[in-house]
Amino acid sequence: MIKINQAIVVEGKYDKIKLSSIVDAPIIVTNGFAIFNDKEKLEYIKKVAKIKGIVILTDSDNAGFMIRKRVLQAVEKGSKVINVYIPDVFGKEKRKSNFSAEGKLGVEGIDVDILIDTFKKYGVLCEKAEVSGKQVTKTDLYCYGLSGAEDSSKRRQAFLKYNDLPEDMTTNSLLDAINILMSYNEFVSICEKLF
Repeated sequence: MIKINQAIVVEGKYDKIKLSSIVDAPIIVTNGFAIFNDKEKLEYIKKVAKIKGIVILTDSDNAGFMIRKRVLQAVEKGSKVINVYIPDVFGKEKRKSNFSAEGKLGVEGIDVDILIDTFKKYGVLCEKAEVSGKQVTKTDLYCYGLSGAEDSSKRRQAFLKYNDLPEDMTTNSLLDAINILMSYNEFVSICEKLF
């Protein structure tokens, strides 16, 4: 497992599944062209890019370049962004019955060794891993009433609003966002302030 400091932005859930097997990093899924109408997710990506940095890893086809361009337009100038481009590899993803429109493999279909070499080529793996303190866990979410309690939904909405995060985040996505955007102590401080 390779530790990457930045969050990785990918197009779809199968890209996330592929990367999760080789990298230890938060992975944000754009859900393809849905990103064009998802203002909350774009704001979230913008915030992550400013605080932690992002690696944009989309397919090397027209759709991938359009999605990459939209993400780049959303982030603020001076944010930490690394564009990583997978090489053109022609073929068909195993789970699909047909070739893509351009006949190229996307992130999910690229060989693991090629992905690792691509990260190295763009200097992503050369960064020193930051030593992070204690991480927020699902138990912490439960202890502060953000999950598993009668009013958890209300508390979660207040927490999300306070931190300018999308209101429809799942518990797992919220946990990822917390560990990207704040320290454990900041999380505790916010919870004590809100509740």
